[in-house]
Amino acid sequence: MAEVAVKSRGRRARRSAGRTAEPGQNEHLRVPYISRSIPTYDILSEESLAQIEATAERIMSEIGLEFRDDPETVALFRAAGAEVTDLTASSWNLKFAPGMIREILKTAPARFTQHARNPANSVEIGGDAMVLAPSYGSPFVMDLDNGRRYGTIADFRNFVKLAQMSPFLHHSGGTICEPTDIAVNKRHLDMVYAHMRYSDRAFLGSITAPERAEDSIEMCRILFGADFVDQNCVVMGNFNTTSPLVIDGVTSQGIRAYAAAGQGSIHLPFLLGGAVAPLTMAGALAQCLAETMVSCAITQLERPGAPTILGSFISSMSLRSGSPTFGTPEPALASLAMGQLARRLNLPLRCAGNFSTSKLPDAQAMQQAMMSMMSAVQCGANYILHSAGFLDGLLSMSYEKFILDTDLCGALHAYLNGFEVNDDTLGFDALAEGGPGQHLFSTQHTLRHYQTAYWDSAVDDHQPWETWDEKGGVDAASRANARWKAQLAAYEAPAMDEATDEALQAFITRKKAEVPDAWY
Repeated sequence: MAEVAVKSRGRRARRSAGRTAEPGQNEHLRVPYISRSIPTYDILSEESLAQIEATAERIMSEIGLEFRDDPETVALFRAAGAEVTDLTASSWNLKFAPGMIREILKTAPARFTQHARNPANSVEIGGDAMVLAPSYGSPFVMDLDNGRRYGTIADFRNFVKLAQMSPFLHHSGGTICEPTDIAVNKRHLDMVYAHMRYSDRAFLGSITAPERAEDSIEMCRILFGADFVDQNCVVMGNFNTTSPLVIDGVTSQGIRAYAAAGQGSIHLPFLLGGAVAPLTMAGALAQCLAETMVSCAITQLERPGAPTILGSFISSMSLRSGSPTFGTPEPALASLAMGQLARRLNLPLRCAGNFSTSKLPDAQAMQQAMMSMMSAVQCGANYILHSAGFLDGLLSMSYEKFILDTDLCGALHAYLNGFEVNDDTLGFDALAEGGPGQHLFSTQHTLRHYQTAYWDSAVDDHQPWETWDEKGGVDAASRANARWKAQLAAYEAPAMDEATDEALQAFITRKKAEVPDAWY
């Protein structure tokens, strides 16, 4: 019933809300998450999909995956029937009979809710639902005024605020940038608190050490209440395998921590073609499927029914230099296929985003971003991290590209709505009212629909060239620069219960006092 209610609010908003004079409002497109109204694009035949799945099974059964520094996870797989070979005192090769991992994954939910502290912003992940979140993990930030520099906690808070201000992101994300001015072993506390305090949307917790995962979950118990957290997903962790075919102990222990608490997790191989994966897309897909399935299976062995998300991050490479390349066509094709494979497993999918290797928020940045993002949209991805801010091959988080990307996300809301065909939308009365040769500006059909017929960009310039030139010839990046500053100036923090805020801050103070700073 809650799901139906959320969708109904979204439909009513699309019907009734209009625009103000400020560009980019698009009130009719605001929803807590997207419910796609257009079909996915299926690129591969049944035969091709079966070949990829069979190769993934061969990888799992004949080559196996290496697990390191986590005998508890190995014991869980051994009890489930895996063939375990000791490599060293702290590493093991695990092989899985064909069909074994697929059977374990049957207890994972096809769709689940991640609750936000503002219930109106809770998101659905899976099925026809799509959730957009900011970029993740950049050590540097950049803007047109100050250039490229190491990220700070002030930058982190700024990006949380900008995400909260955007109606076209649904999720606060996770490590939006690394706050390098805080000790490595303590910065997770400030990052999780920033999401809790400056946003009222769902968010990701820490995954860089098992104890940091536990801290993230404990802070959620303070925010939501322990009983609510035990019965509902309120936080997720974003975990990477160590490709090719390795899952280290920090990762597997963190996965088990989230799953044991009933919380969600994303399982993402980072496959760089020609380096840690075959450079052919079919081979990369088979490896990706094997790694993400085994990683997801850990959650079901720890707590059957724990929310889990398949992941795909397949990247091409410049074979001249060895550098990763993003926003290229081959990985976009792989995303389309990964959508089909995820649907066959009946599990949610995370893949692609507004990827780019450009060093500036320029034409290259947006061309590459559009190539990558459209593959995620068309493949049916359910959770799209890196929806805003990604530059420099993920090394830099850009204020200006964040604005350009969130504007694109607004356009994608309209794109994914599709369009209706009925007596009203066919517009016969618009043509009949004036007849041949008459403009349609004042027809009743135009007056009924003009506020909601088209998506309205917040940053695009549609003026005649002469007007644009007379006003200074401002380019898109400069317009985005002015907009992020205006957004931060207008930001207001969502209300939080004072006692809850004090309890969170007390927890952070206590945890920081328990250990000395570590800067690596």
